[in-house]
Amino acid sequence: MTGTFSPRQPGPGSQGPNRGANGAPNASAEAMPDPWGVRRAENLLTSLEGVLSARVVTTPLGEVSEIHVLAQAGLHPKQLVRNIESALLAQLGLKVDHRKISIAQTADVRPLDALEQHAVAQRANSRAVLFEKCTVAPGRRPHRIAIQVTLSLGDQTETADEESSDTPRSRVEAAAKAAIAALDRLLADGSMALEGAKIVDAFDHEFAFVAVQGLGGRETVLLTGTAQIKESAERSAVFAVLDATNRWIEMRRNQD
Repeated sequence: MTGTFSPRQPGPGSQGPNRGANGAPNASAEAMPDPWGVRRAENLLTSLEGVLSARVVTTPLGEVSEIHVLAQAGLHPKQLVRNIESALLAQLGLKVDHRKISIAQTADVRPLDALEQHAVAQRANSRAVLFEKCTVAPGRRPHRIAIQVTLSLGDQTETADEESSDTPRSRVEAAAKAAIAALDRLLADGSMALEGAKIVDAFDHEFAFVAVQGLGGRETVLLTGTAQIKESAERSAVFAVLDATNRWIEMRRNQD
């Protein structure tokens, strides 16, 4: 009969649907009798792609009266209904009127740790400017060095070069100037100028310290940033520039 389950009959030698292999009553089976094979149909539906849970409601005679399905967001309900109809017909020989099938869809639900990782990744991607590389090479004249700094903003990458005398303070200033020049090329509006860069000692560590003038429209603001010197003073000077300017750049982008 269309839309009706057939009662499940025990086969030869079977102990019946509510008994275990030793012939003793099965507690779980007795607690959850399934004479019409409804759970088999529900298991079939939950195996379909995008289906989170399913509930099949039958009349006392085994006729399907309702099918309720909870599915992931983004699936087309009409296509999902057709998939349910096809699965029931192909696997169980059960033809169900599509009007008896109701679809509910959830929001994008993910575990807490996955949400935290996603938030961290989004925050990292929202940072205004990212460091790519900083290289130091001999200059064109003796006792001079050439510093090249590469920064990126979204899909755009810019490189700037600066040459200076080969002294600790000059190297830090040159790296900071190259970073500022790369930033100026990345920004659609506004500009920056280096006020100064130096190496400072604090808490038994060395830091690159920079001061930058942020210029945007009629606004001029002094920005400062620091970065502990670990690999090289030049690299830390670039990080100090980004520390000073990223928050200001991000704020301007959000205002736009």
